[in-house]
Amino acid sequence: MTHRRQAVRGLAAALAALVALTAAGCSSKAKTGDGEQTGTGGVRTGEGVTDGTIALGALTDMTGVYATLGKSVTQAQQLYVKQVNAAGGICGRQLELTVRDHGYDPQKALAAYTELEPEVVGYVQFIGSPFVAAVKQRVDAQDKGLVLPQAWSASLLGSPYIRVLGSTYDVETINAVDFLLTEKGLKAGDRLGHVYFEGDYGENALKGSKYAAEKAGLTVVEQKIKPTDNDMSAQVAALKQAGVKAVVVSAGPRQAASLVGVAAATGLRVPVVGNNSAFAPQLLGTQAGPALEKMYWFASPSLPVGADTPVAKKLVADYRAAYPGEALDNGVVAGWTAASVFGEALEKACATKDLTREGVGKALLTLTTHDAGFGVTHDLGDPKAPSSRESVIVQPDKSVPGGMRTVRQPFVSDAAKGYTP
Repeated sequence: MTHRRQAVRGLAAALAALVALTAAGCSSKAKTGDGEQTGTGGVRTGEGVTDGTIALGALTDMTGVYATLGKSVTQAQQLYVKQVNAAGGICGRQLELTVRDHGYDPQKALAAYTELEPEVVGYVQFIGSPFVAAVKQRVDAQDKGLVLPQAWSASLLGSPYIRVLGSTYDVETINAVDFLLTEKGLKAGDRLGHVYFEGDYGENALKGSKYAAEKAGLTVVEQKIKPTDNDMSAQVAALKQAGVKAVVVSAGPRQAASLVGVAAATGLRVPVVGNNSAFAPQLLGTQAGPALEKMYWFASPSLPVGADTPVAKKLVADYRAAYPGEALDNGVVAGWTAASVFGEALEKACATKDLTREGVGKALLTLTTHDAGFGVTHDLGDPKAPSSRESVIVQPDKSVPGGMRTVRQPFVSDAAKGYTP
């Protein structure tokens, strides 16, 4: 436990130091109001907005642990921008999306943020809870540009500018454990394994599993890993020896596939449930594919990309037309949802004739019933709360578009209802 705390503190300190370095060359003066002007139609504008364009940023991972997620999130957002522009843009302006790949490297992530910050009104994507958390203080005190992260750590709550779309990892994990209790035979007195990334993502998910375990009379057996750890043989051996009856995994798709594949091969045939970023349908084509279809489920903040809804069907058709041969996964849904939320905020900011960062942030607070078309309604009126507490339980299935089928519709467990992220 001491080693774990030291590792987390070390990561936090390193990220904080990097933020200090990247901010050193920037003015310490709050930027809200700096460079503001009145543009076409009497609309106030600021950073990232001209009479003809609205510049947005995307800080993604296309070469690291979340490469598959980052690619599909980015392509979905590029598709959104293309369609909006073809329809005339927003507020008489064309959207411009600038993408930077940080490869899940903290130095690259913070350097990319610093590079784009003066040029954009905000970010429709920022992958990596630790990296978003590292810039949170700077965003709140100085930059004040809207950030919609592909990250769901509860540590991001409370910021008026960094807004979590969907349930946070702790709430999501509580819902996932409820699924194991109600539908997979887990019961009071059992041991529950939890394999998790060190740092913001895994630590927050662990809080959820421990809270759910306390409520249900379970014992959590922890296995902490690094994002660079891809072979889960040692973790499976430890969990098997501990006699766990189910496992939660809060890591990346590769780690989840290794965990399930090794567990199946060594006789640890227990249900495994992951967080929303712990699966990619491309894994169904690997040796772990058959085991994933039998033993694995994951919690999602929305219905999967292959859902039977009008929006999902249109998005699948449009995505396939734009990116023929590319795999469908839930990154498409996450990217599209974030882009549509940002787009609606820009529309409302235009209606009030204020496309400054402050104006866009205020407009977002008015989105209390945003429906992106994937089964979950988002309330963005309270920066201290996630936009939803609902989760959908999804199972890998290569026969379904996107390789995922819904096994439990959007729900909030009783334990999650009484929990404060």
